[in-house]
Amino acid sequence: MKILLVGASGTIGQAVAAELGARHDIITAGRSGGDVVLDMTDAASIKAAFEKVGAVDAVVSTAGGVKFADFWEMEDADYRIGLDDKLMGQVNLVLIGRHHVVPKASFTLTTGILTHDPIRYGSSASMVNGALEAFTRAAATEFGNGMRINAVSPGVLVESMEGYGPYFRGHQPVPGARAALGYAKSVEGLQTGQVFEIF
Repeated sequence: MKILLVGASGTIGQAVAAELGARHDIITAGRSGGDVVLDMTDAASIKAAFEKVGAVDAVVSTAGGVKFADFWEMEDADYRIGLDDKLMGQVNLVLIGRHHVVPKASFTLTTGILTHDPIRYGSSASMVNGALEAFTRAAATEFGNGMRINAVSPGVLVESMEGYGPYFRGHQPVPGARAALGYAKSVEGLQTGQVFEIF
């Protein structure tokens, strides 16, 4: 399969590239580089990337930023960071990408454990993750041509604990390689409208 992997340079992205790259042709994409430049906050950038890459069998997103801050300090603009980036960035990958994929292609988005298990400073992440999961389930009911869409919801990664550990006390960290299996299940399986939780 020819797979467009957005966010390939990140921690999860690298693990997914290692897992799927053993069997498929991975085209890496990111805001600051890769095989193709793709800024999820810019619809024109997404369209240009798809036009450059050509039709793909699968689109995988491991990208998306949100602001982590004390709820009492968060303002409208702070929440819009996550809405414009992680939420609408991934939604636009689907909206634009659906016209640039082969029949029976799949889309795999990234949410996260904070949908169900919020942490301090994570209200924006929880909000965005929940919206993405609802979008995934709803979009799947209207997909045609055998197309599929799923999301992967990983817990905090072992590789990220040095920076995020203080905010995830009591959580069982997940190795990146284990999280990557959720993406493999989405891309190489048959299910649609699912959220694969890797906690």
